[in-house]
Amino acid sequence: MRELASQQRELFKVDGARVLKSDLRKMLKHHGVQVDLWPMPGLKARKSLKNLRGAYINHLECGPCVMISRDLPDEPQVFTMAHELKHHLADREQITAFCHEANTSDMVEIGAEVFAAELIYPEQLFKDGLTGMGVELGGLIPRNIVDLKRESRTTLSYAGMAKRATFLGYADAESLKGIQWKKLEESIYGEPAYKRIQRYRRTRSTGF
Repeated sequence: MRELASQQRELFKVDGARVLKSDLRKMLKHHGVQVDLWPMPGLKARKSLKNLRGAYINHLECGPCVMISRDLPDEPQVFTMAHELKHHLADREQITAFCHEANTSDMVEIGAEVFAAELIYPEQLFKDGLTGMGVELGGLIPRNIVDLKRESRTTLSYAGMAKRATFLGYADAESLKGIQWKKLEESIYGEPAYKRIQRYRRTRSTGF
């Protein structure tokens, strides 16, 4: 899956660790896959599909398409689109994939997770970034993840970066468990500009 992701990065001339929704849309369009946000405007998701992040469907008449939950923030949308791209490239003859929390241990789904992480932020770039910061195996602390994300500007989520750090042996899972990454980021680098703007707008509209 990592090799397949590397091939796609090379095909689309993707450099660095910042892959956007527009990049994934271009990739999916190139491969003939339609992208739709779900549920459609004005409709509510069925309760049984409440936790659905995305789905890949290869319809005999309509062709391949992916559905992405419109409720996902930008970074999870990027990851889910990459995840569904893997299903199209590697699984389209075998499955219709509905991707949610209940099936994350399925081998096909694990492969899609590995592909997506590698497509967005290649493992070697991740290692190089930590090495450049002087982080050795077993020596990573939560702040290193925050610093690396800020420096690389990657769209791989904090959770994805933490999972990779533990998998590669830079830290044990317990040391990164339960971290509130956004709060940690703000404690180090201060409140992001968009929050200050939102507060200013609320103050202007309410007078308080």
